[in-house]
Amino acid sequence: MPTDIPTDLDDEIAVLLRRAEQRYTTGRRRLVAALHNGEGPLTLGQIMAAEPTLPQSSVYRNLTILEEVGIVTRIVTNGDFARYELAENLTEHHHHLICTNCGDVADFSLSGRVESTLDRALAESARTAGFTPTAHRLDLLGTCADCG
Repeated sequence: MPTDIPTDLDDEIAVLLRRAEQRYTTGRRRLVAALHNGEGPLTLGQIMAAEPTLPQSSVYRNLTILEEVGIVTRIVTNGDFARYELAENLTEHHHHLICTNCGDVADFSLSGRVESTLDRALAESARTAGFTPTAHRLDLLGTCADCG
């Protein structure tokens, strides 16, 4: 697994960790690289397969820290399934298709036009409830083609 991380992403992550008084260790950098180079949100097993020399306890601990700092997002599916990806503020805005049977998660994006329409509808709903939104996430639940 290549550990190359684009310089701008690497720098932004280093800043976020410094602000939280955390170090950007080699293990954390390798974990970030695994998430960056992975195809969509990854399970712990997929992360371990991508970086087999990292101790599992270290991966768990560092995922928790990276999530608290806002570098990693944990996507909870059903049962014991959880997947991890770099936070949207470090990548690009997208949504998820979550299989409620096997726990698979796939990314998808909407056109700018549809995203704008969705933003307006969500803002109106929030305004009606006296809520001030800062962002949105859309997870579609169902069954994937393999479980279909």
